[in-house]
Amino acid sequence: MYRKVANKTRLLHRNLRKVMPKAVQGSGYYIVDDTGRRYLDASGGAAVSCLGHGHPAVAEAMKSQIDRLAYAHTSFFTTEPAEELAELLTEGTNGKLTRAFFVSGGSEAVEAAIKLARQYHVERHQPQRYHIISRRQSYHGNTIGALSVSGHKKRREAYEPYLFVTTQISPCYPYRDRFLNETDESYGQRIADELEEAILSHPPDSVAAFIAETVSGATLGAQPAVPGYFRRIREICDQYGILLILDEVMSGMGRTGTLFAFEQEKIAPDIVCCAKGLGGGYQSIGAVLTAEKVVEALTDGTGILAHGHTYMAHPIACAAAVAVQHVISREGLLANVKTQGEVLADALHSRFHSHPHVGDVRGRGLFYGLELVQDRTSKLPFDAGLEISDRIKAAAFDLGMICYPSSGTCDGVRGDHVLLAPPYNIDGQGVALIVDLLSETFSRVFATTRPT
Repeated sequence: MYRKVANKTRLLHRNLRKVMPKAVQGSGYYIVDDTGRRYLDASGGAAVSCLGHGHPAVAEAMKSQIDRLAYAHTSFFTTEPAEELAELLTEGTNGKLTRAFFVSGGSEAVEAAIKLARQYHVERHQPQRYHIISRRQSYHGNTIGALSVSGHKKRREAYEPYLFVTTQISPCYPYRDRFLNETDESYGQRIADELEEAILSHPPDSVAAFIAETVSGATLGAQPAVPGYFRRIREICDQYGILLILDEVMSGMGRTGTLFAFEQEKIAPDIVCCAKGLGGGYQSIGAVLTAEKVVEALTDGTGILAHGHTYMAHPIACAAAVAVQHVISREGLLANVKTQGEVLADALHSRFHSHPHVGDVRGRGLFYGLELVQDRTSKLPFDAGLEISDRIKAAAFDLGMICYPSSGTCDGVRGDHVLLAPPYNIDGQGVALIVDLLSETFSRVFATTRPT
């Protein structure tokens, strides 16, 4: 038995120098710690808790599944919740994606998508296709494969010797990268054409896939693509026979107002990765959905999916995700995401349109980011040494709000933003409270910040 030591823990926390408060309860928008203090969860943790906390329908579905069957290995059995979830998600693509398989989270989903892309080309007798093209200022997960295709410098740097080589092109980041004389459309075409240039810089037929976040998450702070960008990307992928993988781990499952964020781009990927809001935090689950042409290549080839995990398609996780999808449908929450997303956007623009340290407000649905700058006119970022994002996180937490600030927004080192991802069932009063608390957070942090 472990000896109890005051202010000590046997748990290896993310921050080894900080004593974490202990969360003991969740209800609605709030998490409660063991002192009784409540925290408004304005970011769903990391865009996870799409229904807030403690939704009784999801809890009941999980309990019911536990009573029937807790676990069955997928090399021996399928289960009803896994089949139902696959049916729900593929139906949600209107036939564009026809099969799904389930893993334990977003990083695993991206890892699986990369392997699936490779197997697709091998099964089609094109083993020379292995190269992956991705984007700078992107984040796709913390496994070795997912981190290899990510453009998040800080998360990559310690593991660079382990990572496989990829080619990275520009992100879609109009706030900083669009020329003054460019329209959104012409800017989007210009940077999308970088994909073709990157493909042609490699030996013929060696590129397997291009991966991108449909709406950027932790690295760029809810940055949507400009109109036409992904349509051009889709054209290039088709022209050169490479697969388009979209990462919707953060932005999918209703977060932007449609079940899949790619619906708003008027295209469909060959493979899409989902997680976070898929299970709403009630269970750990991620998903990979794939187009029929990928399924056909495997079926006509070995007939085997050359990938698997012990906890793939876990029955309780799938039951939780099915329940989350039913709640979203039954309560009309996609419509609420659109409605309250507009309320959130209007409130953020109104409150911060002239704030000296808010350079940009961007996002879709209930997925918004604010880029923080030293000077609005020049867009000069704060020096990394000022640790603005860490201070924003701490100040908001002291005020009783959880948000998701990050650093390295501009170039992987400089720049800060804060991400908001409230639950889909939030109302106008909840949105107003988030904006008020964020405004007070900024006042506290910037009152003690000196320009460099």
